[in-house]
Amino acid sequence: MTRATTVIAPLGRWGLSPHADLVYRTLTLSGPATGAQLSRQVDVPEARIGRAVEELFAVGAVRPGYHGRERVWSAVEPGRVTALLQRRRHPAAVGEVYQRHLATVAGLHLDRIPPGLLRRLPTRQATRGRIAELAAAERHEHLAINTEDVISPDAVAAADPVDRALLARGVRLRTLGRPRRGVTWREPLPGSEHREAESLPLKLMVFDRRAAIFPADPADFEAGAVEVADPDAVDRLVQVFCRLWVTAADPQRQGVPPIMLTTREQAILDMLAAGHSEQTAAHELGLSRRTVVYALRGLMDRLGVENRFQLALVLGAAHAIAVPSPAVPATHPVEESR
Repeated sequence: MTRATTVIAPLGRWGLSPHADLVYRTLTLSGPATGAQLSRQVDVPEARIGRAVEELFAVGAVRPGYHGRERVWSAVEPGRVTALLQRRRHPAAVGEVYQRHLATVAGLHLDRIPPGLLRRLPTRQATRGRIAELAAAERHEHLAINTEDVISPDAVAAADPVDRALLARGVRLRTLGRPRRGVTWREPLPGSEHREAESLPLKLMVFDRRAAIFPADPADFEAGAVEVADPDAVDRLVQVFCRLWVTAADPQRQGVPPIMLTTREQAILDMLAAGHSEQTAAHELGLSRRTVVYALRGLMDRLGVENRFQLALVLGAAHAIAVPSPAVPATHPVEESR
């Protein structure tokens, strides 16, 4: 069958965007192309082409190659892609999973990552082997998001030795999962930190904030995974994890962990919530601006958040910034410690 008569299944019903469908058809019918060439062929801005290619790469519909220093994309054979999609009995439900996954992956700009910092792991077995290698080298922190409702015994058998070894070395282990309903296959290990959230965008592991792994196909883990070591992309994934972490529920405490604020912290937060800047809040409270900055930095460190946006999320979730402190009115000076 020639390219001109190749039957290509519509990808939109499986959650991919119209631009992804257009790019896949173009690559299938016209052959390999760079992002710039695709942009000219279909008359779509190159940035949008990049996002479409990322969608296709995440589901295994395209493969990358190189011509000199230029990345060239090729379509996976339509029969292979159709066979992967036809394994799914509920396209609408899978489409929702894809949308969350692809929206996150699109922000990584995989097409711009230099060669050597992006790697495709072709099978689940290869992925587990690579996870074991990266985890063995970890010394500081392991972050993980599990999107499954139930963790299979096979997955537990693969993950438990790795996680226990991390904890034994003093590595901080933080995991996010979906709320547990009824029987689950795996409880959090003693010494690890675990929280739960209803909507999680993608399955993910981050190793010492230096490398990350996520599924190539969010509905078929047998299709392997993508490993990325680009600092900017890894940092984006860490930000995704932290935004989820600060508002997720601690199942051992039946909700978002309570936050105890000092009188000074509460007064500063009340002023900032009322629209004051650090400088004007310091003036109203009789403090130096440096003291206000240090108090906020200390609070962020204590709550394990990365920036002011995440601080606002976690304080809002815990209802810690909506009620003024009864002990210290918002306009009452607070003595600065000497």
